[in-house]
Amino acid sequence: MNRHEIHVSIGRSEAGGIREMANMIEITDFTDPALDVYARLSEVQLQNRHEPHKGMFIAESPRVIERALRAGYVPVSVLAERRHVEGQAKPVIEECEKKCPNLAVYTADFQVLTKLTGFALTRGMLCAMYRRPLPSVEEVCKGARRIAVLENVVNPTNVGAIIRSAAALNMDAVLLTAACSNPLYRRAIRVSMGTVFQIPWTFFQEDCPWPEAGVRLLNRMGFKTAAMALREDSILLDDRRLTKEEKLAVVLGTEGDGLSADTIARCDYTVRIPMSHGVDSLNVAAASAVAFWQLGR
Repeated sequence: MNRHEIHVSIGRSEAGGIREMANMIEITDFTDPALDVYARLSEVQLQNRHEPHKGMFIAESPRVIERALRAGYVPVSVLAERRHVEGQAKPVIEECEKKCPNLAVYTADFQVLTKLTGFALTRGMLCAMYRRPLPSVEEVCKGARRIAVLENVVNPTNVGAIIRSAAALNMDAVLLTAACSNPLYRRAIRVSMGTVFQIPWTFFQEDCPWPEAGVRLLNRMGFKTAAMALREDSILLDDRRLTKEEKLAVVLGTEGDGLSADTIARCDYTVRIPMSHGVDSLNVAAASAVAFWQLGR
């Protein structure tokens, strides 16, 4: 294999002894299969639904990688710009090495990494990490008072933005229907600024299809459901009945079409955000932030 391996010490233990050296690998061969995870595998291939225990995702930037590590995710390898290896990436590499002693750290100059990945590595560092088994809806909602439910939100940018708002504005968990974009897609992680690792989330599984079984399950757990939709019978977002509910699930629909009629019919409330200047609706990510701020207080 045409690559040059450089072994570099990246830190010392508390006892003062030299720790095992990280495996620093200078990239010279773009076809190296070990780089497929960064350069050639699609999000679906990374997810590996046929063998979930082998599924991976890509975390971008030292801050986001740190949040993933704190949440218990295990690194596979690191791709870092050479100038950052002994700079801003160094403490993160050290943390990754604690969880993966034989961690491979692939490195090159900015231009080489841009050519490899197909995009400018503006934050200097990527980390491939293993996915974890999804928790159940019941586990995610245990102890929660306010949760968000996303129905068929397919744009990973919107999923990431909604999760960031949910984490910031007092939602306790996020549930997603099967057609939603995965929160561990690279763009969703990046847009969320790593908050996908800070707020509990999961998907409704095949044995609990949305909306029929999903809404029933939420009701059994004590949640009232509030469908965000533009209808004549919708109540306003600041209606006191909503804020008085002990447990409330805020249900948001897909881009463009919004929630399905079946979902709206099954929910306890239909809610709309008051608009002005003839505007009829907001993007689902913007609407989520408004709704979470009002209902999460």
